[in-house]
Amino acid sequence: MTLEIYLDLFSQPCRSVYIFAKKNNIPFDFKKVSLLEGEQYGESFGKINQVRKAPAIKDGDFCLSESTAIMKYMAEKFQTPDHWYPADLKKRARVNEYLSWQHMNVRMHGSKMFWLRLLVPKIMGTEVPKEKMDIAVEDLNNSLNIVEEKFLQDKPFIAGEQISLADLVAIVEIMQPVGAGLDVFEGRSKLRAWRERVRAEIGPELFDEAHQGILGAQEMAKNMDGSKMDFFKPKIQKHFM
Repeated sequence: MTLEIYLDLFSQPCRSVYIFAKKNNIPFDFKKVSLLEGEQYGESFGKINQVRKAPAIKDGDFCLSESTAIMKYMAEKFQTPDHWYPADLKKRARVNEYLSWQHMNVRMHGSKMFWLRLLVPKIMGTEVPKEKMDIAVEDLNNSLNIVEEKFLQDKPFIAGEQISLADLVAIVEIMQPVGAGLDVFEGRSKLRAWRERVRAEIGPELFDEAHQGILGAQEMAKNMDGSKMDFFKPKIQKHFM
């Protein structure tokens, strides 16, 4: 049976899984899940992932969620090139180090910036206070400083000379606030050069295809009906207000 991957390319983790599968010529059936329309809360998707988050996969009777777990599973099942998830103990540890750190740092702060700049005003009908936005920008910048100073240093990629899952996870998260109109690469020559190396390794066509939707998010938001996303209000009140 063909591997089924449940995705919404507006989601950073979904983009990483999509890029990884496409880049490595892994055959799969793309199952679209529109997160902004709440399709993850439907009965059918609940059978795939009880946590109701994308991405998720169904491989025969085996279901799996969490993007990093999915990519590690695909790397081993389809025997992708070693550089993605190296067999070398120390190189793999570097990849795992970044994957463990990023959840509460780049991912959290980049996602928050996307919500505060684009989705919260649309859904709640009010702009985010400047002081709250300033704190969010500072948090994101602090995380990006760590990416540059600790994880990249003077290396081409996070784990060394070759691209890995760490770079793939990093780039999709760092591109998220760009989709909300914040140029996080401005004044960051090291980060900008790394982005271009990652884009070149992935392939410009695939990279641009995967990010086409998120980079058009500002235009999309103009035509969004915020009233149809009321189901997000409790989440917004809890995490962003």
